[in-house]
Amino acid sequence: MSDAALSNPTEPEITEPSRLNEQAAVVLVIAGALVAVADRRVSPVERDEVVRFIRDRGLAPHMSDDRLFAIFDELAERLEEPDFANVVIDTLRPVSNLPLSSHLMELSERVAAADEDVHPHEVQAIKLLRLLTLVLPRAKQVTPNAVRAE
Repeated sequence: MSDAALSNPTEPEITEPSRLNEQAAVVLVIAGALVAVADRRVSPVERDEVVRFIRDRGLAPHMSDDRLFAIFDELAERLEEPDFANVVIDTLRPVSNLPLSSHLMELSERVAAADEDVHPHEVQAIKLLRLLTLVLPRAKQVTPNAVRAE
């Protein structure tokens, strides 16, 4: 994998099926990071919870924990910027047709509870994620028949 592909995890591209697990992991990381930064203090236990969740589901086994931590840290930093909503939407959109919403909700609740203090802003972040999973435009699926018809 090139350095360019590794340098910006907020812009995943689905170019081959083998990348779906990695992209699903990035989506879970951004969901966890969104909840973690909502109360303005990211606890290491919240970051650990995100990585543990991804590992428990067998996603992105080829990515090291250090790489996942780095993605989390980068996304958490980006989510403190004024355009944080665009970062979340741009990360979720490429995999919006995958059945990840239940995982996103479970992870976001686990991250909120990880530091044993569920802040009201974390609850708002969870509500935002729930809303986004319901209304985000789905990625269009291209079937061989649709390509031939054009």
